[in-house]
Amino acid sequence: MEASTGKEGILKNIRKALTQSVDQPFPGIEKINFAFENTGDDLTVLFAERFSSLLGKFSFCVNEEDLVNQIRQLVLDRGWTEVHCADENIKGALLSFGFPAFSEKQLADVDVSITKCEVLVARTGSMVLSSTESSGRLTSVYAPIHICIAKASQLVYEIKDALEFMQKKYGNQLPSMISFATGPSRTADIEKTLVVGVHGPKEVFCFLLDK
Repeated sequence: MEASTGKEGILKNIRKALTQSVDQPFPGIEKINFAFENTGDDLTVLFAERFSSLLGKFSFCVNEEDLVNQIRQLVLDRGWTEVHCADENIKGALLSFGFPAFSEKQLADVDVSITKCEVLVARTGSMVLSSTESSGRLTSVYAPIHICIAKASQLVYEIKDALEFMQKKYGNQLPSMISFATGPSRTADIEKTLVVGVHGPKEVFCFLLDK
């Protein structure tokens, strides 16, 4: 009985609070422009700098053959034998230039995954990924290493530009998942010690194709 009375008292106080108007704590905040404006920076250079500063590994490719050669050399140098890619267009392009066969194993058993992205945000060094891509939700986060292939034409300056792109592309049918991946997964929840690769890939590569 006492518990019920206490609960009713709490709900009564909440209902009362909801009927009372509260002054805007920062009345002038709506006049502040929080948008970042591009000052003329080269988007490729800016993205490479920001992405690299966040422990991402950036490579620029002059054409598709250069792209395949760089990724193939990386795979050989690292000794990766299980390379996963769910995107048939990427697989076809890489295979056409002599890339080794891709793995048929489950994501949990591969060394590295290769995906594309929606856009790249230069100011933050972020890759925008969505659930509508053929790679789905898991490919970019489940494998310990993530390789993203993008084109220079996919670069935008700011997050709002990326959101406007997504809105224009999908209209009212936005993907159920839109992720801004900014460098490798990291956390400092435990004793404020930074640990990389806990909630996602421990290494992230971006190969940017000059197109």
